[in-house]
Amino acid sequence: MAVKPPLSSPTSTRLFRPFLPSPSSASPLSLRSREPTTSFALFCSTAANPSSDGFLSKGSPSLHSTNGASSVSSNASSAIDFLTLCHRLKTTKRKGWVNHGIKGPESIADHMYRMAIMALIAPDLSNIDRERCIKIAIVHDIAEAIVGDITPSDGVPKAEKSRLEKEALDEMCRVLGGGLRADEIKELWAEYENNSSIEASIVKDFDKVEMILQALEYETEHGKVLDEFFLSTAGKFQTDIGKTWAAEVVKRRNSRLEKRF
Repeated sequence: MAVKPPLSSPTSTRLFRPFLPSPSSASPLSLRSREPTTSFALFCSTAANPSSDGFLSKGSPSLHSTNGASSVSSNASSAIDFLTLCHRLKTTKRKGWVNHGIKGPESIADHMYRMAIMALIAPDLSNIDRERCIKIAIVHDIAEAIVGDITPSDGVPKAEKSRLEKEALDEMCRVLGGGLRADEIKELWAEYENNSSIEASIVKDFDKVEMILQALEYETEHGKVLDEFFLSTAGKFQTDIGKTWAAEVVKRRNSRLEKRF
């Protein structure tokens, strides 16, 4: 696929408020390298202290020092608070399926997970950062842990939806404690939201492909016809891989419908 080099991603500053129910119910960050230790014993004997990204770096106060232990404990607390918040992604069902009466529909986390798998198994493409695609897929809907799954049927203007999600993302990053990891999450989210790189465009296509594939699977499992999801995505794929994978899903659906009717 002929693609242009990734655009630089915008930097943004964002900030989380208490859970908001849904209305109706560029370049990767430069991460500091770290030398791996050769054994657990060596790790325990190495003077270390958490850095801003939550990892341990040499030349800092010992883990046995009061300040070091306090920092480790504080970082662990922030991490577990953040992960507990992300639990909502596992329990919040995708509203489009709920609205169509699908029993036991997928969660937001289910959707993001398969998108990450898509990025993992996609063929090698020139000038594409596969790891970044995987990260964007994992992060792109993360703010829904707070705002829920806002769909077009909710009647929320696109700008307002983006504002709510931005505030939620900023709050989640505060819960995480800031630092490099939080900054990276913000950057990845903004890159997807603004469609500002080829990686973001690919993941946006994966978002639609995953949805119509899931629609086909629900049609097969529940005997439904879910035209809405195919009509809403038709002609909106931006990349060759998105168009190719979507065409395969549609071909399989058409073949099934022909046999059924």
